[in-house]
This record gives sequence, structure tokens and C-alpha cells, in this order.
Amino acid sequence: MSETNHDSIRKNVREHYKEIALLDLQGLDPAGAACSADGCCGATPSSFDIVSSRLGYSNEELSTAPEGANLGLGCGNPQAIAALKPGEIVLDLGSGAGFDCFLASRRVGESGLVIGVDMTPEMVRRARGNAVKGNYVNTEFRLGEIEHLPVANATVDVIISNCVINLSPDKLQVFREAYRVLKPGGRLAISDVITTAELPAEIRNDLNELYSGCISGASSAAEITEMLAQSGFSDISIEPKDESVSFIKDWLPGANVENYIVSAIIQAVKA
Repeated sequence: MSETNHDSIRKNVREHYKEIALLDLQGLDPAGAACSADGCCGATPSSFDIVSSRLGYSNEELSTAPEGANLGLGCGNPQAIAALKPGEIVLDLGSGAGFDCFLASRRVGESGLVIGVDMTPEMVRRARGNAVKGNYVNTEFRLGEIEHLPVANATVDVIISNCVINLSPDKLQVFREAYRVLKPGGRLAISDVITTAELPAEIRNDLNELYSGCISGASSAAEITEMLAQSGFSDISIEPKDESVSFIKDWLPGANVENYIVSAIIQAVKA
């Protein structure tokens, strides 16, 4: 894929999530951002908690985050696999309005720190407002691309991410950056979509709506394993979640995308 295509994809993804960031939480959608009733590409405001519940979030988690932080995005719950401990430094790749960051901040406590990185200014602005509203003093949000993280070398204990790395046109660079910023022994614990069969050409070649919708940018488990190993990670584990078919089928109704992609838990360790 050429650098021109890379830039085009980033622009389209940024514009797509800018619109989602501007959703009116009173139930209006002035930007027309909701492209489906479920999942990664954006939900209607009234269904955010329902969608997140289907992704594995508990009622307690849904009730503790500030209003406006949960935009119904994602394809899993990285909190459920990260096993966060008090005092740890956590980095969320593609942090959006801050939902997973705020949940993580409660686990790492005042002695810990949660850093969210997102390339969409409107999302970062929204997340920072949510942090102030909820008085999350151990949480900060930085504008940046996950291929070029605004984070120092070997300073992070845990990296989480929720259905974001598939949106990158240069996933190997994302994993190299993740490896760079993790401390020795640091771990990667993410939820993302993977392909289980080759995508039809009409889906694979749609670099606009379907890429932004977490479909055409997905990679196979073998490809992700290779990229993680090439980046230096060990103890690589990719666990497909077959039950995710129940919500993935709603991302593009009638296209049977659930026959080609599935949500997965991806974990790895920096030796």
C-alpha cells in the first residue's frame, strides 16, 4: 500500500471519528456519524450502554465512567484481560472519548497513570473534558498517531486498545512503537478484529467507509502473530471470540461480514 493510500486512509478515519466525537448525547446525531446500530463503527446515542454490554462490559463499569465517555465503540473489553494493578502506567491506543482510560484509572489508582493517545482532535478534546468532569487526575490525553506515539521509550507497563489497530494502514509500525514504549516485561492486552477468511474484493478494496468501520482493514491471526514477533514480542496469544458474531453481523447488515471477521483477544509480552 502506498504512502498516498496511507494518508488517505488516515484522513478518512480521522473524519469519521471526528463526526462520532461530535455526537449529541441527548439523542441527536447532527453530524450523521452513526453508520450502524452496533459496534466499532459507531452506535446511536441511546444504545451505547446496550452495545457495550454486548461487548463484555459490566453494569458497574458502564455506570462509573463519566457521561459522554462511552460512545458505543469497540469490539471487546480490554479491561477484562489487562489484569491492571495499582501503580501501573497504562497506555490506550486510540483512546477516543476516554471510556477505557477512565475504567483503567480506577484500577491503577492514584499512584498509577493512564495515558490515552488519539489522532482525532475532537476526540482528545472530548476526553479531556470528560476527565475534568469526572475529576480523573491520574489520566491524561495526548494527540498523536499510534504509528508515532508521543510517549518516551520504556515507560509503560501495559498497553490496551479496543478495535483500533485494524484502522491503521501500517500495523507493523504500530506494534514496533508499542514495543518501544513498553518497559521490559511490559504487556500488550488488546481487543481487535481479525479475519477468519479472505475478505471479498468489494469489501477488501473499500478504503473509505468499510475501513473506517473496522472491516476492510482487519488482518489474519497469522499476520498479526508475524508482525508482533517481528517487532520483538514474545508469549504471543490470539484468542478468537466466536460469540462476537452476534454483534459483528450488524456492522454491515446483509453483507455477511461475520463470515470473514471475528473479534479476538490479542496478548503479548516485551521480553
